Amino acid sequence: MSDPAMPAAGMTTRVVKGSLWTLLGQVAPLAVSLAATPFTIRLLGAEGYGVFILVGLIPAYLAFADFGMSLASTRFASEAFGRGDRKEEAAVIRTAVAVALSVSVPVALGLFIFAPQIISLFAVSANLFAEAAAALRIGSVTFVVYFLCSILNTPQLARLRMDLNTLINAGTRIAGLIATPVAIYLGFGIVGAAAVLLAAMLFNLAGHIFFSGRLLPELFGLGISREKLRPLLKFGAGLVASSIAAVALTNAEKGILAAAVSASALAHYTVAFTAATMMTLFAGAMIQSLIPAFSQLQGEAARERLNGLFERGVRLSMIWAVPAMVFLAVTAKPFFAIWAGEEFGRESTLPLYLLLGGLLFNIIAYLPHAAILAAGRSDALAKLYWIELVPYAAAVWLLASRYGAAGAAAAWSLRVIVDTFLQFYLAIRLGGITFRPRFPLGYLAGVAAAALPAAFMLYTDSHTLFSILAVLAGLIIYAAMTLRTLLDPEERSWLTARISRLRNKAT
Repeated sequence: MSDPAMPAAGMTTRVVKGSLWTLLGQVAPLAVSLAATPFTIRLLGAEGYGVFILVGLIPAYLAFADFGMSLASTRFASEAFGRGDRKEEAAVIRTAVAVALSVSVPVALGLFIFAPQIISLFAVSANLFAEAAAALRIGSVTFVVYFLCSILNTPQLARLRMDLNTLINAGTRIAGLIATPVAIYLGFGIVGAAAVLLAAMLFNLAGHIFFSGRLLPELFGLGISREKLRPLLKFGAGLVASSIAAVALTNAEKGILAAAVSASALAHYTVAFTAATMMTLFAGAMIQSLIPAFSQLQGEAARERLNGLFERGVRLSMIWAVPAMVFLAVTAKPFFAIWAGEEFGRESTLPLYLLLGGLLFNIIAYLPHAAILAAGRSDALAKLYWIELVPYAAAVWLLASRYGAAGAAAAWSLRVIVDTFLQFYLAIRLGGITFRPRFPLGYLAGVAAAALPAAFMLYTDSHTLFSILAVLAGLIIYAAMTLRTLLDPEERSWLTARISRLRNKAT
């Protein structure tokens, strides 16, 4: 018996709920990490903690060793689920597992066998050398188990059961974070910490096998999909190529800034960049829900529903991005000064303002990015990123060498803006998207109402009660104007009903 294709009605709600679950799965372990990490640092000492981080970083740099099968499995299995073909869905997942193991196991064996030689490449002291090599060997096993987890969770992703996926991933990660300092305290050191992470990953794998098996019993069959092997490999190759270029694009301005200006300029930029990109957490969480949702809506018969979901996602991103940017802009300087010191309050604030211009576009770009991947065109993203790399590096060098961290931030925003337009073009040309931007006059007036008080506060550098109230009033006007003009009548009715339901529960 086949699962029915997921109906279009309620798809947006499922995507939003799934994104919120994924966001929770990112924030909760982060909070636990902030509490547990100081204990780990004190128990291991600075050098021991550095070795522990190094052992984790070495496999992380080889994240492409699954040959892109984590995302490839989600894309092709979700498409099969959308057609109600459970047997093909299961065969795709098993094929992705076979490909990932054929690539990652030899890499892991290399890490395991040559662990002492690899550790010797780094400045690890003699008293920690044996522990580091043993921990790396344990990490090489964790490396393979992680790939299996990221493929075998596919039935949950295809059904947008992000609640299950989040509870398994976040639960085991939190358990590992808590158990790590305990293992070190009991005298097991770096090796014990690495063993705890492996145990947490094995529990993670067991959770995914159990729940994915309940959702898709056919998963435990035998055989692979020879028909889908070639598309999976082609898609995975594109992902590997785009991932390498994306890593270079993500870190280019940081390396150039350190080389062309100073380490201090890099520190100022990094603080601003970290704060700015926290705003992408929800947009990044949406990707995990959007790719399976878009994948289920491939083909002419579902084209209208695909475009409806895409257009609604763009409008949702536009609605929440503006107040998020305003909040970050008006709180940046005092936050930096309190959190990192007066120097960062002075030097990191302007780079943040420049990053926000690109960040507004970057948040919206997650939609066409997901549409391109759902259409199976990872190769197009790979070409785009490699084409962008050289001009971007040149722009960073030119602007950073003249204007320091602010120049690097301006270069990043310029690239992101151009990249967003190009990704929309690719989504329209390759992903079956027929998006037409809509900016009602009421929405633009709301943006102005939100932005002008914030701009005045930043220009006068005055955080008085009056200016704060003016910003809040602007945001209220923005909310009223946006909900009135950017939402359609059906969406307003749905929102009104949800608010009424919450009020009734509260009373």
